[in-house]
Amino acid sequence: MSLKHFQLEGKVALITGASSGIGNTVAKGLAKAGATVVVAARREDRLKELVSDIKSTGGKAVRVAMDVGDRASVDAAFERAESLVGTVNIIVNNAGIADPKNFMKTDAASRDQVMNTNFNGVWNVAQEGARRMIDRGETGSIINIASVLGFGVQPGQAAYCSSKGAVIQLTRSLSLDLMRYGIRVNAIAPGWFKTEINQDYFNSPSGQAYVQQMPARRLGKVEELIGPIIMLASEAGSFVNGAVIPVDGAISVVAV
Repeated sequence: MSLKHFQLEGKVALITGASSGIGNTVAKGLAKAGATVVVAARREDRLKELVSDIKSTGGKAVRVAMDVGDRASVDAAFERAESLVGTVNIIVNNAGIADPKNFMKTDAASRDQVMNTNFNGVWNVAQEGARRMIDRGETGSIINIASVLGFGVQPGQAAYCSSKGAVIQLTRSLSLDLMRYGIRVNAIAPGWFKTEINQDYFNSPSGQAYVQQMPARRLGKVEELIGPIIMLASEAGSFVNGAVIPVDGAISVVAV
């Protein structure tokens, strides 16, 4: 195997939740690996700068509006992406939210919002993307962004942990259902990376103290997710299917 197996020229990669954080960085990484990237988010206006940045370094990118929890929005976004750059054959299901609350204080609206984005959204995007690949005779790769909190749990995260555990099981199930079509489905389970969702906590004294208890004694750098995702997206990962890969500085080995 040579390094060319890690290249993504000729591929079209859609990244959800690309307006900030992990999705923003991963989109740039996939573009540098040669993919044409389709960046998706509810706030399409926030994607203009990302598309401009990718194009300024020689990459190829387009933007689409997508609310992953709304199936009509997902279908429309895929239709627009296909009309602009062709069939999407790499999907990074990254869109996600958290609403930390004790179980007894979590109402139905909060629970449903987290599950609709984190689980239903992954289901919607994977299903529509897979349908289009199958209809057009394309093979591909679907990469779901799970979490170490899909393996273990923490207090006050009942909805989030449940949603990410469901994503892990969905990933494994889809790997079997879609294998016959040449579509691989895997997941990345990030540990702790500072993003818009958690930056207030990790900037606080308690958050900084928690970091010092981690095996790596530091948070992950979002750029450290790019390599594993490129491996799963490319021919380098051609026999990796149904895997859930922690990228967490060994935190899941000790305890979440």
